[in-house]
Order: sequence, then C-alpha cells, then structure tokens
Amino acid sequence: MRLRNIPGAEETLRQYPVFVANPTLLKGKWREHFGNDNPIHVEIGCGKGRFITTLAERHPECNFIAIELKAEVILRAAQKTEMQTIPNLAMVQYNAAMLSDLFAEGELTCIYLNFSDPWPKARHYKRRLTYKTFLELYRSVLATDGHIELKTDNESLFEFSLNQFANEGFQLHNITFDLHQSAQAEGNVMTEYEQRFSERGQRIYRTEAFATPRQTVLSKTAADSPESGA
Repeated sequence: MRLRNIPGAEETLRQYPVFVANPTLLKGKWREHFGNDNPIHVEIGCGKGRFITTLAERHPECNFIAIELKAEVILRAAQKTEMQTIPNLAMVQYNAAMLSDLFAEGELTCIYLNFSDPWPKARHYKRRLTYKTFLELYRSVLATDGHIELKTDNESLFEFSLNQFANEGFQLHNITFDLHQSAQAEGNVMTEYEQRFSERGQRIYRTEAFATPRQTVLSKTAADSPESGA
C-alpha cells in the first residue's frame, strides 16, 4: 500500500470507538475489554479494513482485533466503521513483531495473514511474517487448538510459508493454489487487494496452519524414528 502522510492521524484515531490507544494494558484482559468469553481473532496488517470489519459484522459470536504499524493505515480502516461502536471489533496501532506485548499465552484463537509483504529479496527472508521466529511468536499467543489463516497472491511466499509451517510443526489444512476456483471460495471474505488481484485473473493461495503443541510433534517424530525401537 502506498502511504499518504495524514497530518494528525494518531490524534484523529483516538476519536474512533474501535481504536484502542493503550493496548498493552489489555494483555491477558481482552475478554474483559469485549465483555465476553468469545474467541479472539487477530488480523496482522489489516490494510483498509474491509476484511476485518466484514468478519466482525458477520460473526458477532467472535471478537476481532486489527493490528497495523502505521497510523495512516489503521486510520483508513477505522474510517470504515463510520465512528460507530462495534462491540466485537478493536483496532490497534502496534508492531506485529512485538505481539507478545499485546496478548497473553493462549489468548488468541486465530491469526489472519492476508497479502503480507513477500519481501522477495533473499537477504530479507527473515522479515516475512511466516518466517520461523514469527511462527514461534504466534504459537506463544495461540490457544492449543488455535490456527493461522494465510492468503497471498505470491506463489514464492506461499511455498516458503508452507515449508516454514511444516518445519515448525504446524498442521496444514485446506491448502489451495487457486482459492476462487476451489470449494473454499464459498464464504470467503475478500480484502481490497484480493478483489483487485482476482479481477486481474491472478491466483490466490490459501492455507490454514494449526498450532499443534511442539512437544507433541517432537514426541511423534521420536516415536517414528529407527532409534525408538518401534
């Protein structure tokens, strides 16, 4: 997204009921903020906000949090709410690399990664949001049965991500290399980018990765090894 400087964006954000100005104070207390025990879903990099606001409207049985680094971007997303109070939606300006500042262990049910920066240069691969250090971070805040949903138009990033998920012991489900031509297209909520890409005929790649506890994966690996005596 090409950013346009918006003077006073951070101050303007505070006028929107969905915006949380001091999110670190809610670590471990997000259910108190929402006033219920419903599952909490987080989108990292919400862009203009269509995806997360649509989900919040469709699924009042879940709570949704949008995270963006730049005030100008999260402001565009907040503007989609038209200053309305949406009880199951919150928006946060924060760095996703510091996710553990915002959430306690096991506090989240789902993390959405939609059309993240692919960082195509080899020297930048550690910046990809599906690099192993990020996956370790996600696992720390996801519930045992929690999962990540990834969508991208970048085939190289998708293949990289599948390998990273597998290497880190995530269980992969519903892998598709052409989302809009698959059974998963039904009920799919598109982002602004996704609609633009699909209208150009570009394929959309998607998968779900479940955060299987690491010790379970290691135990299974050990049991299957020749040295286990099985």
